[in-house]
Amino acid sequence: MRLSMKWLFWFLGVGVYVMVLGGVFYYNLFKWTFDEKLKQDVIETVKVYAPTIRNGLLNNPKAITFEEYDIMMSLAKDERITSVIYLSRQGTVRWHKESRFMGMTWDDYKAQVPPPTDAINQAYMSKAPKVRQVSGEPFYEIAIPFSVRGEIIGIINILVSRAGAEVLIGSAMRKYVFGALGVLFLLGLPLYFFLHHYVLSPMELLRESVEGVSLKNFELRFPERSDEIGELGAAITRLMGKMKAEMDGISNRDRTYKEAEQRWWRSLLGMIVPATNYVIVVDENNSILYANFEMASGADAKNIHLLDVVDSQQQTLLRLVGQAFEMPDKAVEGEAVFKGRNHNVRILHVGQTAETNRTLILFSPKPSM
Repeated sequence: MRLSMKWLFWFLGVGVYVMVLGGVFYYNLFKWTFDEKLKQDVIETVKVYAPTIRNGLLNNPKAITFEEYDIMMSLAKDERITSVIYLSRQGTVRWHKESRFMGMTWDDYKAQVPPPTDAINQAYMSKAPKVRQVSGEPFYEIAIPFSVRGEIIGIINILVSRAGAEVLIGSAMRKYVFGALGVLFLLGLPLYFFLHHYVLSPMELLRESVEGVSLKNFELRFPERSDEIGELGAAITRLMGKMKAEMDGISNRDRTYKEAEQRWWRSLLGMIVPATNYVIVVDENNSILYANFEMASGADAKNIHLLDVVDSQQQTLLRLVGQAFEMPDKAVEGEAVFKGRNHNVRILHVGQTAETNRTLILFSPKPSM
């Protein structure tokens, strides 16, 4: 898998991971914000009517007044409010949207319609508004007590739906998702430009430069850079330099060795081979290391192949050379024509490895009849 694809998958993975974490955080934040706003709005709405409700409870404890009735009807018409129960100081139902419950004691009402939470009891005990989440339901139960000189004179219990808050939370989360995707896209563009411009393109150029290196050209054509890729290019350049130096050293050693070997053969064979005889020494590649005569072209016996001296038509001589290869360390004798004359030929092939194989060919002219 290419680096760009790995980067894309990692970027998308990290982006989605951050979005999910942010989504969880913002969902809880939105939920808390809108739920708190919903609770406070309902409580504040009731508190606006608090003076009228207190006057009605004090002036007419047994029956609801017209002003209180209008307030209850107004609350019942609120889209956020599902139900309203208005209790008097005597513990009776002062108002309910179903008239059959009006005037019923709280104990009888609870027997028929169990309260979803203990909000009323908590509000009565603390003499302060209490909000409780209905278990497993999208509702809040809000109990708001009314007191005079520390004495509870009435309680309004309201069941509030969270549907409106859920709509607001859903809308806010959709905006968050679109915004997060936009930020991810806008952040990905400069990051990809950085990756492509400063990482991928230089690495591609470095790859092409490395592919241009060969045994004949150790120069790495890569521009100098001050970053890690530039350091990698410099390291490859140094490696190429070391390889070139080592190969030059090996070539020089081989050349020096062959020159020394040629001098050795010249000294040895020049002393033991008569001037009337011809001798040729070839290496593992059948290149001539030494010959005691001038080549036809006048060149020295160096970097010249045996076939440049021995005509390929001289099948007898070539056959004898082949036999010597098959029987190393044993002299092969025969007759062959060399330089236009008949010669006795002795060929010896020696060597333990391919690099040290040497073949000695000695031509002795046959006496004239």
